[in-house]
Amino acid sequence: MGKLKDCVWSKNYKYINGKNPEPIHFYMEGLLNSTEFNLLLGYFSSSAISLLAPGFANFISNGGKMKMVINQFLSPKDKDAFEKGQEGEIEKAFDLSDVSLLKTTLNKYDQHFFECLAYLISENRIEFRVIKPKYSDGISHYKQGVFFDGEDYVGFSGSCNFTAYGLRHNKESLDIFLRWEDHRSEIFIDSQVDLFENYFSEKDETVEYLSLKEIEIAIKHKFGDKNIQELLVQEEDLIKERLNLETNPELREILEKAQKQITEKIISQTETKSKIPSFPYAEGPRPYQVEAYENWVANEYKGLFAMATGTGKTITSLNCLLEEYKKTGIYRAIITVPTTALVEQWKKECGKFNFQNVISVSSKENWEDNLAFFNTASKWIKSSFIVIVTYASLPRAKFQSYFKNLPIETILIADETHNLGSKGILKLLPKIHLNKRIGLSATPHRKFDEEGNLAIQDFFNDSPPYIVSYSMEEALKVGWLCNYTYFPHVVKLTDKEMQEYKKLSIELLRMGLFDSKTGTFRSTPEIEMKLLERKRIIHKASNKLNAFKEILRIEFEKRKNLKYTLIYVPEGIEANYDEEDFSIETEEENRLIDDYTKAVSQTHESIMVEQFTANSTSREEILKNFEESKIHVLTSMKCLDEGVDVPRSELAIFCASTGNPRQFIQRRGRVLRLHKDKIHATIHDLVVVPEISDEGTFEMERGLVIKELERVVDFAKLALNKTDTYLVLKNILDYYNINLNDL
Repeated sequence: MGKLKDCVWSKNYKYINGKNPEPIHFYMEGLLNSTEFNLLLGYFSSSAISLLAPGFANFISNGGKMKMVINQFLSPKDKDAFEKGQEGEIEKAFDLSDVSLLKTTLNKYDQHFFECLAYLISENRIEFRVIKPKYSDGISHYKQGVFFDGEDYVGFSGSCNFTAYGLRHNKESLDIFLRWEDHRSEIFIDSQVDLFENYFSEKDETVEYLSLKEIEIAIKHKFGDKNIQELLVQEEDLIKERLNLETNPELREILEKAQKQITEKIISQTETKSKIPSFPYAEGPRPYQVEAYENWVANEYKGLFAMATGTGKTITSLNCLLEEYKKTGIYRAIITVPTTALVEQWKKECGKFNFQNVISVSSKENWEDNLAFFNTASKWIKSSFIVIVTYASLPRAKFQSYFKNLPIETILIADETHNLGSKGILKLLPKIHLNKRIGLSATPHRKFDEEGNLAIQDFFNDSPPYIVSYSMEEALKVGWLCNYTYFPHVVKLTDKEMQEYKKLSIELLRMGLFDSKTGTFRSTPEIEMKLLERKRIIHKASNKLNAFKEILRIEFEKRKNLKYTLIYVPEGIEANYDEEDFSIETEEENRLIDDYTKAVSQTHESIMVEQFTANSTSREEILKNFEESKIHVLTSMKCLDEGVDVPRSELAIFCASTGNPRQFIQRRGRVLRLHKDKIHATIHDLVVVPEISDEGTFEMERGLVIKELERVVDFAKLALNKTDTYLVLKNILDYYNINLNDL
């Protein structure tokens, strides 16, 4: 950081819009070379922030402190910009305390400013006063302030509002005062310092002081999850973008100066701080995350964390690794995941904890040399490392030759831990020598696989209700997932499909392996094949497409768009993650996803839809475009099941009729994740339940219908419109004499 006295200020002590230097040049120079910034403002506009954003993180990293005195209204320009984007053209002056509403007007530069502001609040380095005249209906309309670098002051006053037009477009000016130069400047700055002191001690009796405590809390809650390192990196990106657009030579010069300072600070902080692991958020782990670590230690460093999607399984497990690091000064972990998408997601989360030496095992990286090095080094020095590997690579001989040599104190974190029960990995469990183990899953139980369930429970020394159990119901109650409405839609089979379905039902019954008490079949290869054939009839029921089109039509008419929509289209084969990253769609499944994607695009010409499949070569870019609403709808089969984060999704349509609890719980979790601009989600579910009149197969069908409706009940019981579900299903429930509450 430089000094204010060393800066090149305007020779005539004025900054005028449209001439060099401009007011924005003055503000940028002040931010880059000061530690205190006091603003006495009238109107405050978010549109101005986009012009000054490149200087704020620099200011913060210099130890900057701010004081702001403002009035209670946003600028007219900000009001107009917001109203044009809303329906109804409602006349309203927005109160600055309405942070949620203000936030919708902000672009990414403004978001950056509020994140910096939140950081200052969390560090107790900013103070606000909101004032209005006590004895009139007017407003506070100051336009002045002071920069301070610890030794010298620079003050300013003028006609320039703190708005985009005031800073860049209007014919307005600033007069500046350099305290070290003359008596005039000294008098002005001393009077400014006294004025701030009177306002902040609330001694000035000519104004009314409005409470701003709630605003500070709201801003910190909405934007306060970034540390200074993240803000610096973010600001570097913003400056690069601005430089690509800026043509004014004076502004390019100051931006390049800011970029140089940012780069130097990032390098410095990386060298001094990034190697020290720490919890990524200032408030520390949540109480249940602390309890999870304590329970894990008490259970001999083993256990299953059965936590609903969105409740922080990743952070909870990495906090256990962090706590062990605090004891020993080293961290060593191997993290097993179902997909390469999850490998990348875990790498990012490890980075937030400042964990270094993260080795990802894939064909794209030279993981063998890295893993061999740390394996060898760990025998001689206190080396730390983290290995992230997919379940497909875990049992392979090449990886196992390194895995078996990992230090015994290495912590095994098995994400989506139900995958350990698959046939390809189950036989590996008894050979694993690592004693510290954490299993993570929203659904640890494997349906119809008691052998796999018992093996997993034995491996983690844990069984239901598990040492850590955090349900979706609990997450909804405390607001860590968003509330939702649920609409099941009953779909009938065509006559041809019904005939084929009945034929398979009779063949199944003749095999004599159905247990009417449990409503299940004894498992044999022949039974499994017939059940799969019949299940495919349900999955691919042709009437689903028409029902789907009707849902799209209704939702589009209601919303006027289909932004942030996920579609799970009918599928055939469940993903098998121990064999491959994403299951490859069959020719028939490709036809189905094409049909459903076409139906979306035909709903309205304005809708942008994209398939998210095993063949998608740029999945991260697709998800980014979905987040930014450049793509409105994603159609998928299995690729959105595990590990893909799409918190912006607001509407989901399930056409796949899955009866697998793991699959439908994962899918619901995708839709219920929190997002700053989302308060509610809507789920539509196509339910195919054949009405069988044949007395010989009725009991068998009743048992299978009950199994099919388990998904519906699970979805409905936590929905805001639970009672509506019964009305939709009433005919089926009456037909099969099923009480929904008993399921």
